[in-house]
Amino acid sequence: MSPATGAVTEALGELHARYADVGDGELADYIPQLALADPDDFGLALVSMDGHRYSAGDADVPFTAQSVSKPFVYALALSLLGLDEVSRWVNAEPSGEAFNGISLERTTGRPANAMVNAGAIVTTALIPHTPGTPRFTRILDCLSRFAGRSLDVDEQVYASESFTGDRNRALAYLIRSTGPLPVDPVAAVETYFRQCAVRVTALDLAAMAATLAHGGVNPLTGEQVVSEAVAAQVLAVMATCGMYDSSGAWLLRVGLPAKSGVSGGLIAAGPARFGVAAYSPPLDTTGTSVRGRLAIGELSRRLGLHLMRNPALAASTVTLVTTAGDLPTAPAAGHERAAHEDVAVVAAQGALDFTAAERVLHALDEAGPEGTGAVLDLVRVTGIGGVARAMLRDGLVRLTADGLRTAVADPDGLLRRPGHEDGDPRIFATREEAVDWCLGRGGGGSGPPARPGPPPSGP
Repeated sequence: MSPATGAVTEALGELHARYADVGDGELADYIPQLALADPDDFGLALVSMDGHRYSAGDADVPFTAQSVSKPFVYALALSLLGLDEVSRWVNAEPSGEAFNGISLERTTGRPANAMVNAGAIVTTALIPHTPGTPRFTRILDCLSRFAGRSLDVDEQVYASESFTGDRNRALAYLIRSTGPLPVDPVAAVETYFRQCAVRVTALDLAAMAATLAHGGVNPLTGEQVVSEAVAAQVLAVMATCGMYDSSGAWLLRVGLPAKSGVSGGLIAAGPARFGVAAYSPPLDTTGTSVRGRLAIGELSRRLGLHLMRNPALAASTVTLVTTAGDLPTAPAAGHERAAHEDVAVVAAQGALDFTAAERVLHALDEAGPEGTGAVLDLVRVTGIGGVARAMLRDGLVRLTADGLRTAVADPDGLLRRPGHEDGDPRIFATREEAVDWCLGRGGGGSGPPARPGPPPSGP
């Protein structure tokens, strides 16, 4: 397993193993077709800003998006109509009520927000409908662009929702009776049912969340699906309203914009970092996946992802991906030049957090495995967070276990830990010393020097 894939995939795998046997929760049975889901299904997926995909468990099992579709249709409405126009019809305030509550303003009939059913029905109705481009065609195209592939509808789930969807129809008629509704209530609700029945996987949802986190750019396809401003507006509403009457507790404890769905899907977005998704059908009393809530909450705590505690860092992290043969000190030709070409060199800068470490590891993964050695240059790195430090050490140990000579240029001892364990990378004061060691010449560098004193001893 590659160093980058190992660090993140193992974290997901550990969470999957930890919560797979949790037996709490009930399947959604008010939509009969959802009650047929396998309660043991459990998948986790994460997509980074560079389009790297990680997963554990049943991440490729298809299910219907249900309410997880709401942020993306809201994004479509904002893109087509603008925030001011959409806000005339749908507010952006937490309702403090369940997903199917009657959350309407007394004077206007305007729904509280686009994440509750009442607001989602109105948002769906706002999407323009023309003979050439029906409303649902626009919606399905939008959801597909967020996912990075063509999605379809589970017709059986759609039929089941339509047959049992009287409460949603009642909400639509109530909105119509107390305030304006842009289209006929029956038409609005039927389109909403089809929207909820769009089929996805946890990997799809992670890509969709990552697109919002990436300023509206899908990290898998590179397409600008919505503007950066729209992506930020959607994330703001997800943060305050996405988890219904438990949104405040979620933001307090987990600290990520999120959205749940009664089929068992759950997404969360780390702006400028990643999109993450879980799928597990058993739900708690708020209609949220029990295992998904536990896993994403623990992932946030473990990796230090709470927005208010550790905001994303903006600087470019990886400054060089090359081989020692391209460095100014390399020989011009011959056997020595060829040996230098077999040593990968990756340099980083700035302060490294989870996202930065993931990028560094992927650069090492792409540059290193085909050669004989790999050098990580941390000379211009100013600090490394605890999670990032563990990820980098683990990734370098994996490269060493794969047979590469691995070395780090780390004059400040940022990867230092007490003692020296077998498999640890050799640490040097300069990149040139690290390259020389990977080439089999030079010695020392068994541990990182601490500035106040001598380096620790090692083999």
